[in-house]
Parts: sequence; C-alpha cells; structure tokens
Amino acid sequence: MKKKDFYSSGVFARMANVTLRTIRYYDKQDILKPSFVSEAGARFYTDKDFARLQQILLLKYLGFSLDDIREMLIDDTDYHFMLNSLNIQLKLVQDRIEQMQLVEEAIRDTSEAIQEEHVIDWNQMLNLIHLTGMEKSLKNQYQDASNISARIHLHHLYSQNQQGWFPWIYEQLEVQPGMRILEIGCGDGTLWMENLNKLPEKLLILLSDLSEGMLRDARRAIGVEDARFSYQVFDCHKIPCDDRCFDLVIADHVLFYCEDIRKVCREVVRVLKPDGRFFCSAYGQNHMKEVNALVQGFDDRIVLSADKLYDRFGMENGSGILSEYFHECEWKRYEDCLVVPRPEPLISYVLSCHGNQGQYITERYKEFRAYVKRKTDRGFRITKEAGAFVCKI
Repeated sequence: MKKKDFYSSGVFARMANVTLRTIRYYDKQDILKPSFVSEAGARFYTDKDFARLQQILLLKYLGFSLDDIREMLIDDTDYHFMLNSLNIQLKLVQDRIEQMQLVEEAIRDTSEAIQEEHVIDWNQMLNLIHLTGMEKSLKNQYQDASNISARIHLHHLYSQNQQGWFPWIYEQLEVQPGMRILEIGCGDGTLWMENLNKLPEKLLILLSDLSEGMLRDARRAIGVEDARFSYQVFDCHKIPCDDRCFDLVIADHVLFYCEDIRKVCREVVRVLKPDGRFFCSAYGQNHMKEVNALVQGFDDRIVLSADKLYDRFGMENGSGILSEYFHECEWKRYEDCLVVPRPEPLISYVLSCHGNQGQYITERYKEFRAYVKRKTDRGFRITKEAGAFVCKI
C-alpha cells in the first residue's frame, strides 16, 4: 500500500540512514510515533516526522539518553519550535566542540608529561576524568537556554513598545566612557548584544553568571576579540572583586531568584564606588497575569510557578528592601503590553515556566494547542508590569 506524502517504515529508515529496528524502537519508546498506522498495522511517516527524527539523532549524538530526549522535545514541528530547537542545538554542538578541545589538550599534556618525566601526574589524570564528564551538564544547559530563548522571543515578537526591553535598559544605564561595569546573572549576554553599537570604546564590563553554559553563549555571541568584556562564573552572594571597584552594577531580573537578597545587596554596596549606581529590574504582581489565567482555564491544577517572584522582590516591595542599603532608590516603569496572534510562541513561553505545567500539558498537547489557538485567533492581550530600580549609595 502506498499513501501520498507518506513513507513506509523501511523507506523512512533508509532516508535517515538508520536501521528499521531503530525506527521501531523509537516507536516503542514513545519518542517517534508514526503519523499513520493502517488497519493491517503498517506504519507510515511524514516529512514532519523526519524533522523530529533529525532532532532525536542529533541529541543522541550529543550524549543525551532517550529519557532525556523524551523530556526535551514536544510534539510540534511548527517552524517556530523547529527554529528555536535548531538554534539551541547549534549552541550545544559548539559547546561540545569546545569541551572536546579541552579534552584533547588535557590528553596531550598528560602524554607529554609521561614521556618527559616517565611518571604519571595523577592530578592531571583526575582533571582529564573531570573534563570527560562535562556532558552531564548539557541537559540542564539545553533546558536553561531553551527557557530563556522562549521568554525573550515572545517579548521580541509581540511587545507593543517598539523600543524593546534591552534598548530601554541600556538607556537607563547612562553608560559613559571609562566606566567599570558588573552584570550579575548576565545569561546569554542579550543586553549587550542588542546594544553593542552604542557602547563606548573605552569600557570594562565583567559579565558573571552561575551557569558556565550561559557565559559560553554570551562569550560566543559578543566575540572573544572584544577586549571590553571579561567573563567569570560566580555566585553573586559572594562577589570575588575588590571593594569600591565598579561604577555600575546590573541585576536584570535576578534578585528574586537569590536565596538571600539582602546579602546580595550588601555585596553590591561593597563593590560599588561611592558615587556608583545599582540597576535592578523587577516585575509587578500583574505581570503576565493573563497567561496564568489561560493555563488555569485549560486545567486548574496547573501552577506556572510555585514561587510568586514579585512577592520575594518586585515593584511593590523592592524599594523597601533596597532602601536599607541605598540612600536613593527610584522606580522606572517600562510601559508595554503583548498582543499575541499565534499559539506557538505563547506555548513555548508556558512550557518554559518553572511550574508543573509539563505534568498536565504534555499528555494533552494537541488539545492544549487547539485551546491556545482559539484564544490567540483574534490577538491575545497580555499585561506587562515591569521596570527597574535605579539606586545610589
């Protein structure tokens, strides 16, 4: 039997240069189901299935288990999801290349040491063993990068304020030549990538983050040849910098994630120069409230975030926390809203949230997609309540 635009299991396997056994195994493991099964039990696949298989094979090549891959992919091959997935996979490949270069260097150094000294440097061997185990962090990195990309992308596409969040932030920073700047929790460096052409030539910017993977993304995006930037992994609860060394410290949507916000504030005060400024952004309690209502309307068991971040540090209570450490504290509102006409970017945003949505959406994904499509057909309006505190010691 032949079906137009469908491939039999055997043809599909040959197209992908894998065995028929592999295709059957992925079906059995619920990672790649056929698009059509005949009454006789024959399985047929489409070009969309081929695109999903590409993702599976690449992630498997990068070292992920099938259980990991099942969690990392959703059953949607819309170009929005595919493009986002490919961009993240490209970053993972680049990370793998960098990691393997480090492994190559470690092996060469160890080999040369054995040849020259005729003894084994056990510390060197331990370093090599740790390097070869770095792939354990790739799954978390993939998820972090996917989540950040989904959130930024939704705002880029549908924000009604044409200036954009990151250009607006840069405007508030009032960057001047000769300044020394620290950004804590810099993520993938989007703030600086979007404003590179505005930066003065004489400038020193230290980008920091807890995630090595995020810093690698930032370094690649900005370019290692840009001497204005340096990169360092550290926890902002203990900033490894001298007292009074920065003119400006930036925390863009970071403080509400910190375990001890007041300890971070004390560290910021310590590293700021006497006339320095602290810029920290936050949300209000109405920020993105329609998204919560949307998922609750689909299934009232869904909670997008167990922690209400604005309760920890937000527009309403931020000045009270900051005024303990800063003499001046001014709130600046970013006026904006979203109007979303398509379901895919909104679904990506929902799936990126730190909540239990995966537990209830994954099994009913097609139903959820149809539900979101109905809500976005006439444009789905979302409140944005965000801005930043600009503080002086």
